[in-house]
Amino acid sequence: MSSSLHVVCPHCHAVNRLPAARLADGGTCGKCRAPLFAGQPVELDEAGFAKHVGRSDLPLLVDFWAPWCGPCRTMAPAFAEAARRLEPNYRVVKVNTEEAQGLAGRLGIRSIPTLALFRGGREVARQAGAMDTGGILRWVENNS
Repeated sequence: MSSSLHVVCPHCHAVNRLPAARLADGGTCGKCRAPLFAGQPVELDEAGFAKHVGRSDLPLLVDFWAPWCGPCRTMAPAFAEAARRLEPNYRVVKVNTEEAQGLAGRLGIRSIPTLALFRGGREVARQAGAMDTGGILRWVENNS
């Protein structure tokens, strides 16, 4: 019997069960029928973040950013490319700290951009500062 993973839909935030052996196939949400993986970062608010970090079996790579932040805007294309390469083994998301100030405060986000890696609902690594695609991928690999 194959093990299954809980994967949260990036569109409607429904929790889906996906056979681990079929993760590379992607799949679609059982509720909204949208693809579970799009190869790009998912924009999350506080509620969406809570659902993804708390209910998904996938590691969660988060870019905490703000629209007024120059280094955040500079890193955005590299983060998007990292998302394309890391999915479906990771859920790659962006959290706007201007819109999710409570979450940023609770997590102690003091500078942006800040990358954080969550596994099993817990933060396992954090890195402040802009990185290129290779740097992001190496950082994820070193902390996985």
